[in-house]
Amino acid sequence: MPPAQRLKRALRARQRAMLSFASALVRIPTENPPGARYDECVALIKDELQRCGMVARDVVCRSAAALGARRSVIAEVGTGGPLVYFHGHYDVVPAQERSQFKPIRRGSRLIGRGAADMKCGLAMMVHTVGALADADLLATGRVALVMVPDEETAGELGTAALARGGYLQSGAIGMLTPEPSGGVIWHASRAALTLRVTVRGRAAHVALSRGGANAFTAMTGLAARLSRLEAKVAARRTKYRVRPSSAARSILLVGGESAAGTNFNIVPDRAVFTIDRRLNPEEDFETERARLLELILTKQLPGIEVSVETIQEGRASVTPLDAPLTRALRRSVRAITGRTARVELCPGLLETRHYVGAGIPAVAYGPGDLASAHGPREFVSTARLFECAEIYGLTALSLIAASHTS
Repeated sequence: MPPAQRLKRALRARQRAMLSFASALVRIPTENPPGARYDECVALIKDELQRCGMVARDVVCRSAAALGARRSVIAEVGTGGPLVYFHGHYDVVPAQERSQFKPIRRGSRLIGRGAADMKCGLAMMVHTVGALADADLLATGRVALVMVPDEETAGELGTAALARGGYLQSGAIGMLTPEPSGGVIWHASRAALTLRVTVRGRAAHVALSRGGANAFTAMTGLAARLSRLEAKVAARRTKYRVRPSSAARSILLVGGESAAGTNFNIVPDRAVFTIDRRLNPEEDFETERARLLELILTKQLPGIEVSVETIQEGRASVTPLDAPLTRALRRSVRAITGRTARVELCPGLLETRHYVGAGIPAVAYGPGDLASAHGPREFVSTARLFECAEIYGLTALSLIAASHTS
């Protein structure tokens, strides 16, 4: 029997287990922030891997901040040869209501927080690797599962820590991650620079306000200068394909979070706001970072001090359209769905950047849709979930086979 048919048969036998595992993952409210119930989720993942005949290991990372330990889970199947990564994250954004952690099967949909982003994707990854092993299809190659925390908050103690620690094997031939791409292959993603700006002044009673230094006024003046830069940034458009077309513009968002003052009759001595800069791949990160910091830290009013904290910093990543990974994934999508997948720039930031930074081609393709991710009725189509499992398995086999003939 051809490998593709053996894979299909092995996956069909795992469909019920895949959905059961996805539902169990959704039930655990791994909301981030703050990073809740992580240990419980890791225990569930490791139990499922053990049931699938895999041995998992923890990579524990800690920080000076009071975040506690963060655990990534890594498991590998295969007897040697070229390595393909399946990568995903088990944290989810905070829910709008607690009922979102009660998974619902409605028709062909599995509904719940994290279904699209990306707990159904995690379940798909695990059982795809299990099916490859069941069908004895990994005699000449390996597939590694990597499941991480904190993706929703930049991943410093997740994927970034794995990259820094040398856990991502630079000789790997590809990485797939099931972000909710809606049937599109995301082969590139923007860079991100997120800052928290604190403006400090001097408090005074309103009756003696001339003796104070108004941090709010200084903040709004700074925001006005940033708004002028925002207009210039928005005039830049990427050459990479992206939908909607308006998403081609480079981004500078001022004031996503902001706060100032303590009472109406006190000159505010402190004001805080955020800046979120998303750079297209063509823009030079260091140049744009320096330009932004220079604007923030110069031309301050008397009595005013400004400081900047970096919340998030991630470089752009690109895997070429003609890379073996991109071509293999497109062929697999066509073989399984009968459709030709679009290949585009992701409008957001992807953890593919850590793999590309380690010299590993990486793309995102998942069963969910970005339009439902993070929303109150987040869902995944079970038909798409099963399609995606076949696509991942076929892509891994194709990449491994091609690496032996190249």
